[in-house]
Amino acid sequence: MLGNATNMLHWFLGNQKDIAGNRLFYENGDFITQYSIMNWLTFQNGSLVLKYVGSTKTVRNLRTFNIKVERIVWKNSINKIPRSQCSENCLPGTWKVLKSRIYSCCYDCVQCSSGEISNSTDSQKCMKCSDLEWPNEKKDRCVPKLQDFLSYTNDTIVLVISLVSTLFFFLTFMILITFILHQNTAIVKANNRNLSFLLLVSIMLSFLCVFFFLGHPVDLTCMLRQVSFGVLFSVAVSCVLSKTIMVCIAFRATKPGSSWKRWIGSKWSNYLVLFCSSIQVMICVVWLALAPPFTELDTHSSQGKIIVQCNEGSVIGFYSVLGYMGVLAIISFIIAFLARTLPDSFNEAKYITFSMLVFCSVWIAMIPAYLSTRGKYMVAVEIFAILTSSAGVLGCIFFPKCYIILWRPELNTRSHLLEGRR
Repeated sequence: MLGNATNMLHWFLGNQKDIAGNRLFYENGDFITQYSIMNWLTFQNGSLVLKYVGSTKTVRNLRTFNIKVERIVWKNSINKIPRSQCSENCLPGTWKVLKSRIYSCCYDCVQCSSGEISNSTDSQKCMKCSDLEWPNEKKDRCVPKLQDFLSYTNDTIVLVISLVSTLFFFLTFMILITFILHQNTAIVKANNRNLSFLLLVSIMLSFLCVFFFLGHPVDLTCMLRQVSFGVLFSVAVSCVLSKTIMVCIAFRATKPGSSWKRWIGSKWSNYLVLFCSSIQVMICVVWLALAPPFTELDTHSSQGKIIVQCNEGSVIGFYSVLGYMGVLAIISFIIAFLARTLPDSFNEAKYITFSMLVFCSVWIAMIPAYLSTRGKYMVAVEIFAILTSSAGVLGCIFFPKCYIILWRPELNTRSHLLEGRR
């Protein structure tokens, strides 16, 4: 289009003549003679003034314009050379969208889309940033994306979780010390003190496994976080299940001539815990062998952020761990619920019922919340479930016993337990 306009201009100039009929320009537009260049000024009253602003001259056989630009009067309020475009220049961060197919000087400046930049004036199009980068506020350059995870330095909730987990760990440890110091008392011996010790240790370690979920995820912590809480919780729930069955056996063994007496004091409860926990261990081993969890960078779920998260590797493996743990908890709850009407001296089943009710409620509510969140909020939901369920089991089963041991020692006697039989 520009070449056609130039040819037309040369043709027009080549055909211009003066009053005498002499040509004013050569065919290519060069000057034939010297001319004066005048600035025509018109006023509102209709008068016309010609102002000399320059002339043509020959320099080394080449005709050129010699114009004194400062003498030209332009027809605008600022008296400056008019721009040959009807739109302002598009700044970096925007790109040109033509208003018309005919006039290329008329266009709109449109801001670059999400994830794109332009780093020059009057850009024809925007450039897309890489997956690990994001446009800055002006959208004129790409900057590295922020990494999003539960950070010890940037997230206050991490400090709160760490403090709560540590406090519950020491509380559980103090309860364990209390039970060890009073291990020969009636209330500690009533429902297999070895199971109580093992249950307290597993709960105590469950509070510590929360720290695998905090900080920058790596492949090792991704594997340890799921396996540790899965195995520890299975040990804890297996202990609860074994204690529940022990409650039922202890009550039946009090009847004269009962064959259940031979089960009292036997090691079958320890074998039950070992058996139930071993199944969970095997599930975790198969999971880690076939499709272990690993660190993953999610660059698409959140704009401007890279979510550093753990990919579970095998969804089936993850939900198998949760499912098996849930089966143990439901069985414990059902048995404890059926045994809740036993005499008071054996009524640990009542506390176990409440503990398993809290445990199951927390994990059932956790699943939809876990699936509806992303990134560090998903991790926070799982941490909340671990802390709440562990604290629920600890409080429901051991707080009543600690109250009797520390503040009502007169109830912590064999005679008081025997009264409940009659």
